[in-house]
Amino acid sequence: SKATVSVLNCISAFLAPLTMPAAKNTGKATANKVKASSTKKVKKNVVKAKAVAVHKRKERFIVQFHRPYTLRTKPDPKCPHRAHPAVKKNDAYSVIKYPLTTESAMKKIEDTDTLVFIVDTRANKIQIKDAVKKLYDLKAVKVNTLIRPDGKKKAMVRLDASHDALDVANKIGIL
Repeated sequence: SKATVSVLNCISAFLAPLTMPAAKNTGKATANKVKASSTKKVKKNVVKAKAVAVHKRKERFIVQFHRPYTLRTKPDPKCPHRAHPAVKKNDAYSVIKYPLTTESAMKKIEDTDTLVFIVDTRANKIQIKDAVKKLYDLKAVKVNTLIRPDGKKKAMVRLDASHDALDVANKIGIL
């Protein structure tokens, strides 16, 4: 009996909120509670913005990368780099430096009518031939060249049959 009364009191206390008559503004109150609880959930789910923005890469549909064309302007300096442009010396005096007077050169003069000169390293055989014609009034049949181990270019100029190399060498001052 006492136990049953206490059990009934517990049950009635448990069921009391369910069977209570509805208050006037309970619908609004419950709606506000639901709204507040949902905003709390949303606030938890919102990710904070990062300090550095992450950009999505542009999708490329072709394998090759073609550099975009850009305007390339020619250099237009305000003042020249040099005071005056360098003049190229291509005359006969810059082509032939000096005649060689070694034993092997003397042997070539005597045996094969050939004069031996040290020439400019950038001079070609045609320039050497023209320089010999201009400086010494000689017709060269053939010009052989080689670069010596010391870096100088040696030219062996074979003279025409009408010229004698010994006479020319005496005239030049080699002998």
